[in-house]
Amino acid sequence: MTKEFDIVLSLPRANEDNADRQFVTALARGLEVLRAFNPEDGPLGNQEIAERTGLPKPTVSRITHTLTKLGYLDYVPRLSRYRIGAAVLSLGHACVTNSSIRAAARPHMQDLAEAVDATVALGARDRLNMLYLEVARGSQTVAFTLDVGARIPIQRTAMGAAYLSALPEKERTILMNAIAKASKAEWPDTRARLDRAFDEIAKHGFCVIEGAYEKAMNSVGAVLIQADGSIHPFTCSAPAFQFSGKRLRKEIGPRLIAMRDAVRGSLRQMLQ
Repeated sequence: MTKEFDIVLSLPRANEDNADRQFVTALARGLEVLRAFNPEDGPLGNQEIAERTGLPKPTVSRITHTLTKLGYLDYVPRLSRYRIGAAVLSLGHACVTNSSIRAAARPHMQDLAEAVDATVALGARDRLNMLYLEVARGSQTVAFTLDVGARIPIQRTAMGAAYLSALPEKERTILMNAIAKASKAEWPDTRARLDRAFDEIAKHGFCVIEGAYEKAMNSVGAVLIQADGSIHPFTCSAPAFQFSGKRLRKEIGPRLIAMRDAVRGSLRQMLQ
């Protein structure tokens, strides 16, 4: 499992050799082009895509042409740029619709969001980010910009810290090394923050991150680990004036743990 885990962190570039004969590099690069688009983006040009993927611009031009022909990208002539096409949306819809954890978690997440007037999210790892799979907000919750499909840095979020804490040791080492390389000068502070989060999870089952991703936002994270090893991290977030560190530890963390356990129970019922 460790080998496969490592591959998704770093795909071969045009001048690199890939020893895995079953690995289709052309397909991987096409998917890398699709991954260059973020939910908050407008249309992207070939040069921007090349910069984001590290692929040569001529290669990107051929890939975007092909993806447009297949409906995975739409070309905007007025801007000479591309945007995600309907075919990609159908794939994403199939993914989230078939997710049992998402269906099991949704009502419990909404209950917690309403109870504490906050944002509750379910995520999954996407390389060095956490990807929001489901989001619930209370009816009086202060607006929070992240929605389903948003990506947030693993190392700066309670969701990411909770996810890391649940990984087998070898996989956590691979991911932590990749984060250290990406964090550069920030790594000592990042490592210290993660170590504190791991200690909190070991003691209390949840961790608190204050202002690391958004300075005005605080959050608590917890994780559900299924019998098959599947890891499902949750977070509950709100503005710092609403979620003080004390409230996160005394009230919100225990509530998130209770919600996680309720989700586990729902999953068991669904799988019977």
